Amino acid sequence: MSLMSEFKTFAMRGNVVDLAVGVVIGAAFGKIVSSLVDGIVMPPLGLLIGGVNFSDLAVTLKEAVMAADGTVAAPAVMLKYGAFLQTVFDFTIVAFAIFMVIKAMNSMQKKAEEAPAAPPEPSKEEKLLTEIRDLLKERG
Repeated sequence: MSLMSEFKTFAMRGNVVDLAVGVVIGAAFGKIVSSLVDGIVMPPLGLLIGGVNFSDLAVTLKEAVMAADGTVAAPAVMLKYGAFLQTVFDFTIVAFAIFMVIKAMNSMQKKAEEAPAAPPEPSKEEKLLTEIRDLLKERG
């Protein structure tokens, strides 16, 4: 089997295609959540705590060095914890959404498992053996 045909067999398996679709949808969902957090969740939250834009929150470790002509010779060294907080909010919302989807899928799967099929009726031989057993119990 050639390398190309092996790869085609591998790539066309159901699990690989499902995984690829999941990754693409997950990436798109991540963009939606980032947009939600950046544009809808964080602005009111920043307003509530005094008009703070979270993406601008940072601690300056070293100020920028300016050259004689007014240009920046060396940029400031900063810890941008606001961007980190925003990413944590993104992650939390994505994790919660995935949790809810999995929970819904598990609940649907449980409902399907809860309705067990009726046990099959015993065969003629089993019925006969049951009758023999019952008769032996009555005698004994």
